[in-house]
Amino acid sequence: MTAFILRRLLQSLGVLIAVALIAFLMFRFVGDPVNQMVGIDTPQAEVERLRQELGLNDPVLVQIARFIANAARFEFGISYQFRLPVTQLLAERAPATLELALVSAIFSLAVGIPMGVYTALRRDSALAKAFQAVSLVGVSLPTFLIGILLIYLFSVTLGWLPSFGRGQVVKLGNGWSTGLLTTSGLKALILPAITLGLFQMTLIMRLVRAEMLEVLRTDYIKFARARGLKTRAIHFGHALKNTLVPVITIAGLQLGSIIAFAIITETVFQWPGMGLLFLKAVQSVDIPIMAAYLMMIGFLFVVINLIVDLLYALVDPRLRATIGSA
Repeated sequence: MTAFILRRLLQSLGVLIAVALIAFLMFRFVGDPVNQMVGIDTPQAEVERLRQELGLNDPVLVQIARFIANAARFEFGISYQFRLPVTQLLAERAPATLELALVSAIFSLAVGIPMGVYTALRRDSALAKAFQAVSLVGVSLPTFLIGILLIYLFSVTLGWLPSFGRGQVVKLGNGWSTGLLTTSGLKALILPAITLGLFQMTLIMRLVRAEMLEVLRTDYIKFARARGLKTRAIHFGHALKNTLVPVITIAGLQLGSIIAFAIITETVFQWPGMGLLFLKAVQSVDIPIMAAYLMMIGFLFVVINLIVDLLYALVDPRLRATIGSA
């Protein structure tokens, strides 16, 4: 197991270096950072002095090495637009995005898995058909349209929930804030969490349903029935457990996708997270923020993939034996 973890860590390091090179190319070729930092009337001598301070006159290999070293310390310089350290800007907005992503992931798993199991076990019932219709809607409609429809129904028409913002938050220390401890924060979280998690929920539901139907047709399930095991033990102790490996894969990757692609949801609901900050950075060609966001998302995906690989061994003993012998 130790050798497996070390091998995965080395592979993850290679992926992060590749992501860092892509981020460096953004710095190098998307635009001249000096032009973003100076005005039209700035003297040429001042421009050259700034280029020298930023190290833009150094050889490319030196710039790449310096960029990777700074990225390892999560230092990406100063934002062109906000004139503040990029690390500080991301740290201020990270709690909002991570809180939204966590609640969305919990919603998609807590709702998607039971719906998938029910539609597999009661596939001819009216409720199962209704669940499948909801899943088609969740897969087909784009995220921004779902958000707009929810705002129109629950904010404009019914007036039950706020349509934008994060509500009142509580400071927990170390720059971390949460809206889960206030009524307005919880209300503000409902609509964006449903919007962001609906696609993942329907995807997990359909995956669980398909895997459950496949497992229920296997020989060992027939043998379990022949032994006289209770139906509940067969469905949840044997069938559901053996559907979890692909579900863990999808759920892990989708958690990274939720964080990476929360941009649309945060824009629709004006949620003050990293996605909205990234969109503003794209609009103003704020390359330090764009590069830092790219590196952070790459790091999250690498960590999630490593956790998923380790969870495989806990769920499936065959994989545990394979990993142990590798």
